[in-house]
Amino acid sequence: MNHHPDAGQRQLLEAIESERAQLMDDARPEAMKRLAGRGRLSPRARIARLVDAGTFEEIGALASEEPEAGQPHPREKSPADGVVTGTARIEGRPVVVFAQDFSVFGGSIGKLGSAKTQRMVKIAIRRGIPMVMLLDGGGHRIQGGQNSRHFAHANGMFHDLARASGWIPMVALMLGAGFAGPTNYAGLADFVVMVRGQSVMGLAGPALVKAGTGEETDQDALGGAAVQVDKQGLADLGVSNEDDAFAAARRFLSYLPGNARKPLPLVETDDPANRGDEALLDVVPASARRAYDMRPVIAGIADVGSVFEIKPTFAGNIITAFARLGGRPVGFIANQPLRTGGILDANACEKGAHFIAMCDAFGLPLVSLIDVPGFYIGSSAERTTLGRRSAKLIFEWGHASVPRVSVVVRKGFGLGYFAMNGGRAFDSDASFAWPSAQICAMSIEGAIDVAFRKDYMSAPDPQARRQQMIEETRAQTASIHAAEGFGVDDVIDPRTTRRRIIEIFEQAPPRREPDHPPKFRSIPPI
Repeated sequence: MNHHPDAGQRQLLEAIESERAQLMDDARPEAMKRLAGRGRLSPRARIARLVDAGTFEEIGALASEEPEAGQPHPREKSPADGVVTGTARIEGRPVVVFAQDFSVFGGSIGKLGSAKTQRMVKIAIRRGIPMVMLLDGGGHRIQGGQNSRHFAHANGMFHDLARASGWIPMVALMLGAGFAGPTNYAGLADFVVMVRGQSVMGLAGPALVKAGTGEETDQDALGGAAVQVDKQGLADLGVSNEDDAFAAARRFLSYLPGNARKPLPLVETDDPANRGDEALLDVVPASARRAYDMRPVIAGIADVGSVFEIKPTFAGNIITAFARLGGRPVGFIANQPLRTGGILDANACEKGAHFIAMCDAFGLPLVSLIDVPGFYIGSSAERTTLGRRSAKLIFEWGHASVPRVSVVVRKGFGLGYFAMNGGRAFDSDASFAWPSAQICAMSIEGAIDVAFRKDYMSAPDPQARRQQMIEETRAQTASIHAAEGFGVDDVIDPRTTRRRIIEIFEQAPPRREPDHPPKFRSIPPI
């Protein structure tokens, strides 16, 4: 639209606002109707549900690709170029937010839309504020991308996302189609949420997969929440609707500072630091062979109602959760005996390593609750490159600079004990054991069978002798001996766990002084 140079300020403003109005939701009833037909909200409506009321300030609302004459496939006008961008507040704190618009070329990423999203990342980095991505669209816009004059430039979006990692919290809400570019955005985010039955993600959608490989599949089988949340762990949480996704994003951010240099967001709590949960005395079965649920242990230690689990449906043999202790955000990492005895496999190591890195990046102290029989063994375990996946878990403990406390609840066996920060493995601020703890180099039965099989097989009653040897060895693994050898600081009453950890985190400095050699960087095992 042309604006006459002689027009007054009021006339010019009126003309601009008229043009802006033509790009808003109310001026696009057919597009909004199509979205509603898919059961979807517009990007602006989604942002309004996510952020504090009336705080969204849009950036780039007037951006729009114009049709190009003479092109083989002339483009239509693209309101906001398919992505709504701006700043807002969540629970009073500033955030950057951008939302793809599926009604504009299927939410694909155009030239101006790409420039807008990249500007949002730069703003988030410069201001040191979290970023929330509402993703519902394809990758690069085919209509404008099959041209080397344009595409050869690439852009710095992924460079900036990599730079943002560990500096600002990044959240990706997958609210629909999310193949290609949006999946790569999400892959660099700290927290990814999918809506079950609605969201899909992956590197390529079914049409491109068929064209490239001949494989025929549908969206859900390829990249639905049952795959990407529950089986692959690419996303952290699957929810039933968009409002739950927005609530999850708000809750996730509530545990984190605005950036890595800001203090943790402390909250008032009326949950006494010296509260001793009687149920903790009875949670661990007398028999080491019986399973139990570690979640009530975490709940019994943390502030009431403060536990927020990350990846609850993936790698269930390990639990990773934000919580608060005395109002202070912390991270819990715990073995889960209910699932495969809490043994560590490749997925559990990946889950745990990423969680440690995230907590360390944003300054959350770590609590490790240990009941680990070791690592998976056998050819199937080796095929998952567990040797390197397990090393990644160890690598992250070795790089963490936040305070950490370990508590051996029951089993602390083998290298798994090291990988869960047991004893003096990673210089914990405190290493405790419950009376039920058993600590040794490998499973007791396995040790007897490997080292003493010849001894018990030569006895008059081999099985009786084997059992006797097992019981004798088990007695040597008791928690009292761990304390006598000063491998742990103390054997504590489970009811005092909460008080002891709160006290330690109040005393410990928020960061340890760097003690690495003068290298430029470490090389991750994977």
